[in-house]
Amino acid sequence: MGGSASYPAPPSTITAALERAAAAFEHDEAVVDGSTRWTFAQLLAESTRIARALVASDVTPGDRVALWAPNSARWIAASFGVYLAGGVLVPINTRFKGAEAAHVLRRSGAGLLLASTDTLGTDLVGLLQDEELPTLRETVVTDGPARPGTTTWESFVGRDEEHALPLVDAADLADIVFTSGTTGAPKGAMLAHGPSVRTYEAWSDAVGLRRGDRYLCVYPFFHTAGLKSAVLACVLRGATILPHAVFEAGAVMRRVVDEQISVLPGPPTVFQSILEHPDRPTFDLSTLRLSVTGAASVPVEVVRRMRDDLGIATVVTGYGLTETTGTVSMCRYDDPPEVVARTVGKPLAGVSLRVVDDEGAAVGAGEPGEILVKGFNVTLGYFDDPEATGEAIDSEGWLRTGDIGLIDDNGNLRITDRKKDMFIVGGFNAYPAEIEGLMLTHPDVAQVAVVGVPDERLGEVAQAYVVRRAGAAGDEDAFVDWCRAHMANYKVPRRVLFVDELPLTASGKVQRFRLRAEQV
Repeated sequence: MGGSASYPAPPSTITAALERAAAAFEHDEAVVDGSTRWTFAQLLAESTRIARALVASDVTPGDRVALWAPNSARWIAASFGVYLAGGVLVPINTRFKGAEAAHVLRRSGAGLLLASTDTLGTDLVGLLQDEELPTLRETVVTDGPARPGTTTWESFVGRDEEHALPLVDAADLADIVFTSGTTGAPKGAMLAHGPSVRTYEAWSDAVGLRRGDRYLCVYPFFHTAGLKSAVLACVLRGATILPHAVFEAGAVMRRVVDEQISVLPGPPTVFQSILEHPDRPTFDLSTLRLSVTGAASVPVEVVRRMRDDLGIATVVTGYGLTETTGTVSMCRYDDPPEVVARTVGKPLAGVSLRVVDDEGAAVGAGEPGEILVKGFNVTLGYFDDPEATGEAIDSEGWLRTGDIGLIDDNGNLRITDRKKDMFIVGGFNAYPAEIEGLMLTHPDVAQVAVVGVPDERLGEVAQAYVVRRAGAAGDEDAFVDWCRAHMANYKVPRRVLFVDELPLTASGKVQRFRLRAEQV
């Protein structure tokens, strides 16, 4: 089950993985999205068509191509098209507003943008109309109505000619995936071809993903969870991927039934929503055999109910960061339930862990400390940001995760606490410094501090403490509405509390622990 011995020799690049899949699984169903049903051979053909259109659009090896659209078959083909053209994929969070997306485009130096003008009724391209984007020379509309100054999808792929595609090497940069850091604006983690393939060969072995599985992906493709552990893993194993644009428990259960889904990964909130859905007993979910969950501390009770109430025979947990190509450690499909429920498994082969105290000294066995990671899967660094790279990765290659954990007697990693300031909203990492930076652009805000507070549905949500400028009188609702217009929804504070001053240390740092103690 899931052993690599039954598959052709591992490829060295993402492009080689797709070409191998088209040969080894030629007529197997690769992608199902509405009326689109592509075999692996058809997926390669469509991706090659896009790659040639990119080359005809003056994309050369190493050029950054941004992709801002919801999960779809076209998204998958476009991502492989970028790789085949030798380009570097820059996926953009579909929840971002214009300023946030513009930051990614400017920081990455993207020359071409593939974007939707109709994402749940939102014109993503239109959000950029007032932004300065000096390196962006063309915007192609992936779906939705055309806009002035953009290129239609049909015109774009019509450039497909017999252009020779470049050779891609394992060491070549494949993606720049932007991850918000605790120091403020998003930073672009550089992920290479070879480490991506090696990581998800190991991931697929660990979880038991196999040829013929039908994998419903509710993770967004702009995250490594969707981009790597869904799209890439399915191509490596010959599994069918079914993109799902927006999670809604009833719709997901319907697709499980209609498409005989066997694999359904997701954050704990996905399964909590399904478990509590009033219509769950009316759906036959018996085809589900495998689930992989993570992205937050996973309650033991959720794992138990996934097995007992949903009947999912194999539930595994894992741990990773964007900076580790999405994965550090995994439970295995044959691990005992208590290991899955209480740990995130062992590190991948070739990945080393250290647990250290505040001074960087190794702690004793079974003692908690900050988790450091070193190995083939660690990011090449943050794009065009050597200072941030140096702060995150030391001279020996150890990545500081900022997460607190311990290694048990059996070598399994257990996460005991999260990053000091970060909180997780429905599976999305939210960073106070980034939210505060956006809120400080409001003309009435003098100071602001954000913390995560418990929320029954989403796990945690933002709560902001605002010191208003002299003479300002905006109320809470107005501030929340402003935030909704200027940042992704998961970042928006659900409460804004006005205070005369923030609790500070002697050095002027906000004492967040005091704000957390005042949560309402």
